[in-house]
Amino acid sequence: MDVTVLNSLFQPVYIVDTYESMIWTDRYYECGDFELYTKLSDDIQKYAIPGNYLRISDSEHIMLIESIEIESNVEDGTNFIAKGRSLESILDRRIVWGLKTVNGDIQTCLKALINEAIISPTDANRKIDNFIFEDNSDKNITSINMDAQFTGDNLYDVVSQVCAAYDIGFKITLNSSNQMVFKLFKGANRSYDQSVNSFVVFSPYFDNISESNYIEDHAPYKNVVLVGGEGEGSDRKYQSIGTVAGLARRELFVDARDISSNDGVITISESDYNKLLLQRGEEKLAEVPISKAFDGSADTKQMFEYGIDFFIGDKVQIEDAYGHSAASIVTEFIISVDDSGYSAYPTFTAIQS
Repeated sequence: MDVTVLNSLFQPVYIVDTYESMIWTDRYYECGDFELYTKLSDDIQKYAIPGNYLRISDSEHIMLIESIEIESNVEDGTNFIAKGRSLESILDRRIVWGLKTVNGDIQTCLKALINEAIISPTDANRKIDNFIFEDNSDKNITSINMDAQFTGDNLYDVVSQVCAAYDIGFKITLNSSNQMVFKLFKGANRSYDQSVNSFVVFSPYFDNISESNYIEDHAPYKNVVLVGGEGEGSDRKYQSIGTVAGLARRELFVDARDISSNDGVITISESDYNKLLLQRGEEKLAEVPISKAFDGSADTKQMFEYGIDFFIGDKVQIEDAYGHSAASIVTEFIISVDDSGYSAYPTFTAIQS
């Protein structure tokens, strides 16, 4: 599989047609990454430089070259190693400048943050040319509402954490005009808990999964949260989520003093402020679920083919030989090329209880 090097304007400048190995990983609600390992040559050293990009035919994502390494030894000679992350990592270059309160559907809220940081910022120095936001009309996205407040948070962290909390994916791809297009998307449900789409099942009974490893961990699980907002002593503001009782109750405290009732322009009403505290509580509870995971090697050519029958972000069914079954999201897709040949396999994350 050839690797095309693009310059800073996304124009192809070189094709890497021979290399020792490459690992290319696309992700659902995080940026992807790559590592390319090849023999050093004048061309690779000239074109595969930090600031340029890589593209392959098997992925819609573009990787940004962020680091290079030249490694020499007597046995192997001189090798060239390039590493980097996908275009989504560009969000890591911006923060939420100052204090920003957002409320409404998740797409509108994230669009407002990205507009202010990248597309149409007040400070022209923050603008990134050829970056656009593409709205998605999918009701699975537009029906999700959020209330949140951010102060100086890293923009990539905000987008990634919000998307992960609601099982929403995000991507930045190139269009035909070489514009960087940000878009939210929601994978299709192909598991047993729906009746609209054809099932996609990975199971030893279908000979399309091997070396399966099932892990279930209840240790970090919390189901009740107390969120402490602004104020001191008896004047401090609190909100709680969860009514589980007895031994089953697992409590968590969240310090949310950074959430303010005054965003510098207007004073937020008490009810709206409470919504912000509750939103923070929901996000923190989402980070401590009962953890269920399937680890294994899935055959993406046997029975169900990636890119045809299922895609990144889709919810599929995973089973092992011991009665464990779970609806799981395809959160990663990894392409690996080395001396043994080409392989591609998904990573599954079980839907949390």
